[in-house]
Amino acid sequence: MKIGFAQINPTVGDLRGNFEKIAGAYDQLARAGADIVIAPELAVTGYPPQDLVFKSRFVPENLAVLDELHKRLSKPALLVGFVDRNDGRGKPFHNAAALLQAGEPLQKTHKSLLPTYDVFDEDRYFEPARQIAPLNFRGHRIGVTICEDIWTERYLPRPFYDVDPVRALITHEAEMILNVSASPFSLRKPAVRREMICGLAGTYQRPIFYCNAVGGNDQLVFDGNSIAVNASGQLLAQLAAFEEASVIVDSESAPRSKIASADVVQELYAALRLGLRDYLAKCGFKSAVLGLSGGIDSAVVAAIAVDAIGPDNVTGVSMPSQFSSRGSVLDALALAKNLRIQCLQIPIADAFAVFKAQFKEVFVGRTEDATEENMQARLRGMTLMALSNKFGHLVLSTGNKSELAVGYCTIYGDMAGGLAVISDVPKTMIYELARFINSEASRAGKREIIPASTIEKPPSAELRANQKDQDTLPPYDVLDAILRLYVEDNLSAAEIVAQGFDEKTVRWVQRRVDLNEYKRAQAAPGLKVTSRAFGVGRRMPIAQGYVG
Repeated sequence: MKIGFAQINPTVGDLRGNFEKIAGAYDQLARAGADIVIAPELAVTGYPPQDLVFKSRFVPENLAVLDELHKRLSKPALLVGFVDRNDGRGKPFHNAAALLQAGEPLQKTHKSLLPTYDVFDEDRYFEPARQIAPLNFRGHRIGVTICEDIWTERYLPRPFYDVDPVRALITHEAEMILNVSASPFSLRKPAVRREMICGLAGTYQRPIFYCNAVGGNDQLVFDGNSIAVNASGQLLAQLAAFEEASVIVDSESAPRSKIASADVVQELYAALRLGLRDYLAKCGFKSAVLGLSGGIDSAVVAAIAVDAIGPDNVTGVSMPSQFSSRGSVLDALALAKNLRIQCLQIPIADAFAVFKAQFKEVFVGRTEDATEENMQARLRGMTLMALSNKFGHLVLSTGNKSELAVGYCTIYGDMAGGLAVISDVPKTMIYELARFINSEASRAGKREIIPASTIEKPPSAELRANQKDQDTLPPYDVLDAILRLYVEDNLSAAEIVAQGFDEKTVRWVQRRVDLNEYKRAQAAPGLKVTSRAFGVGRRMPIAQGYVG
């Protein structure tokens, strides 16, 4: 059987646009000889549709799109994800997949396992399947699963479910498993997903054809990486990562001898580039603006932005104060030249002096402290927002996960923006990204993008004389290790100390993370790339008294 993979990039809520993508991929694969074309989970609506499903016309219009797809089919069948009504008791809708064949009644199946953890909240909207059975396709019994239905307990955070959809389908004599997915990316997840699917196919001695969505939708990035494996768990095909693809895989083809795998930093870079590009495009922005401090964070964000939307659509802004070193200003200008982007120079020293003067009498007798430091950051934020308002740019904030975790950032200042590109990337990994960017430029025969001095100099916010990050923060390798255990693994301070970390440092980090929840609640949305980001997948109270 020839399976056509429509690895497309849907936009949440763009029912007409998604119809065109599905229909276009179907037509291409039909001409190429596919017997059946499979598109991702909720391809008609985009994933996740969230509370759009409660709008009175949304689900009916998605059903109308499904009907329109059905009517225009030629010989090949189409398996596609959509939102179905639930006419019985329970939640109002089903996360569903329809098997459409020209001139034949629609067949459908509902998702059995509804994830309600991390970034997922499907139990809010959907009722699980009431029965699990194969669908009929030209005399074959096809087992259809939807994303989570194929995930086994070994690969989940914990045992969540009493139902095993794949086992049930095999019991009902399914000859193969087709899976439609919208599985978000996180570091190392593509390899885990591939390992799981290959193992599942080998366990049940059935081929599996797994079609995943690709693209960015708000904070989530979907990596594609659709795969086909034979009944022995050997890889037949692997589609491109982080880009749309339409590929036919013959179920009888010979297995591939080599599995394509990407470096972790390469995957991270591709995810950030795609997430940034799609966030701008799907929100209606054509250009971006960001502050260029001469530091490594803004340099990395600028390089990703240029790669995503082109140098003509990115504007950098150098906003030095009296505390900005000449080296940092020169590094910012060198970066802009290397990236071929416009770099505006708008010093804030005079504005800072005027602003401070307003408080001369109010602050009399008080020494300068973080108050005056934050004034500078807020003046820079106001400058970027003025450019955004005047020219229609999206402001990209440039804070990393390490800073955001412990509050080493200024609310309404450097946190201001429409998208926090690297807010889920620890500082230590920012350095890896910078080196990757330069190595890719070198491989292409180009000069370095990020100046070596930017990478080598000690990081500093430059909000007071001779300031260095490490004056206030633990070394970043120590900080990031503790943050991973506390934020991503949810370990207590005592458990982290037991792993050999200094107790005073651990308690300081813990306290700073907890105290700064209010800042993160007001931060720009950020792209999720680790197992647990600050954002949609982490819901902590702001006013709380627990210390663990």
